[in-house]
Amino acid sequence: MLLRSELPARLLRFTRAERWVHRATAGLVLLCVATAACLYVPQLAELVGRRHLVVTVHEWSGLLIPAPFLVGLASRAFRSDLGRLNRFGPHDRQWLRAALRRDTSAASQPAGKFNAGQKLYAAWIAGAVLVMLGTGLLMWFTDLAPLVWRTSATFVHDWLALAMGLVIAGHIGMALTRPESRRGMRTGTVDRAWAEEEHPLWARELKDRPDLQDE
Repeated sequence: MLLRSELPARLLRFTRAERWVHRATAGLVLLCVATAACLYVPQLAELVGRRHLVVTVHEWSGLLIPAPFLVGLASRAFRSDLGRLNRFGPHDRQWLRAALRRDTSAASQPAGKFNAGQKLYAAWIAGAVLVMLGTGLLMWFTDLAPLVWRTSATFVHDWLALAMGLVIAGHIGMALTRPESRRGMRTGTVDRAWAEEEHPLWARELKDRPDLQDE
């Protein structure tokens, strides 16, 4: 057991179950985005062909997006991190104010395991997926809804898909500039110095509760 003041050189950030949920969800979302592009971009549609197969893959990949999340609820660590993502405290508002001022000093941007930007992204993408799922089902089961509902669902689905594509591209671009964050999602562990600089409240929590490293 680690002493209160000690931390290992590398800290456990994500368990195997959490990394699996992230990878499976990311794979389904990217497959859904890719097939959507093949359906709506004429040049890609001509290149790929087999429209019926593309539509089928798009429908089922979209329908399965919530599946990794639901399976992940069996993990205590995953449920714990969901609670962290859903809590927005005073330090998160301070982080957002610093981000808007483009103040990158660690002292001005206190963050727990997840910073305010990550929490907002998670909330937005979760809401967008639910809306996409609902509108997609209305478009899929055409006999269960009146024409005006299907038309409205198509409009919302198409424009929200474009917004999701842009937001996801931004998320990937941000990840590409943060190698230690990627390493944490790939291997499950991060460098202690990085954690103390980027997520100081989380590092402090681990010092107070070293048992969290045993999950």
